[in-house]
Amino acid sequence: MGQKSITILSSVGMLITTAIWGFAFVVVKDTVDSVPPVYMMAFRFTIAAGGLALLIPKKFRKLNGSILVHGIIIGICLFLAYLLQTIGIQYTTAGKNAFLTAVYVILVPLILWIFTRRFPGFHIIVAALMAMVGIALLTLQENLIMNKGDVLTLFCGIFFALQIIFIARYNATEDAILLTVLQLAVAAILSWICAPFFDGPVPLGELARTKTLLSILYLGLFSTLLAFLLQNVCQKYTPTSVAAIFLSLEAFFGMLFSWLVLEEQMTPPMIGGCILLFAAIVLAETGFSFLLAPFRRSRQQPS
Repeated sequence: MGQKSITILSSVGMLITTAIWGFAFVVVKDTVDSVPPVYMMAFRFTIAAGGLALLIPKKFRKLNGSILVHGIIIGICLFLAYLLQTIGIQYTTAGKNAFLTAVYVILVPLILWIFTRRFPGFHIIVAALMAMVGIALLTLQENLIMNKGDVLTLFCGIFFALQIIFIARYNATEDAILLTVLQLAVAAILSWICAPFFDGPVPLGELARTKTLLSILYLGLFSTLLAFLLQNVCQKYTPTSVAAIFLSLEAFFGMLFSWLVLEEQMTPPMIGGCILLFAAIVLAETGFSFLLAPFRRSRQQPS
């Protein structure tokens, strides 16, 4: 298979990943009414970690103290991100939850700037300002106050950004798939520990409902296990800037499925906020090159 075919298949894989994640916002929103949020996390991460561990038993031969510590660090960030996101969706719409989560794409270079003191570029500053305006249009109500679901989702974006930064750092020396299993397992363990304090007894009665069980299986097998595997494999063959743009489409699919399935209403300011956020994400990952490309091509053409 040629390099071009591999690149195309990887792009399709990334697109499928974001569509799976986008639909997960609808599933979570539709399920938190019957299954408490932290227990939902416990179920999905347990299914994903257990399923992935069964697929790669030989990988555990590489397990050592270094990768265990790194997996715990990433797993804690993953747990906190999903905890804030899953609780936040109870107080806001699935579409807004999806778009606000995608702000992590812009937060990554800004956080790196703080720790490395390397200026990320003028386009990142412009993108951050665009994102702030987009968030305001998307979340602020007539009284100019964000609800607590929006605030929790914004904080979840910070931990998703930290997770991405740590993955990029540790993947250079560790086995990526084993690191994925470990972070999922850590997130599952923390969810089971915290669930009784947040949600009370295990909702065993709800698991008998077919709709609830199918939702949890979707979140565990597709949105967590399959999506994480697709992301890890496809990013190896997809340029970083292109991969980031594909991942940002998670927000688009989240909003699209929320409108199609949940029939959530979108006001003109909210649509404007979505467009600004998406434009900010593209600008943050590609710079101004996508705007200057037509002018560069015209200069190269013979007169």
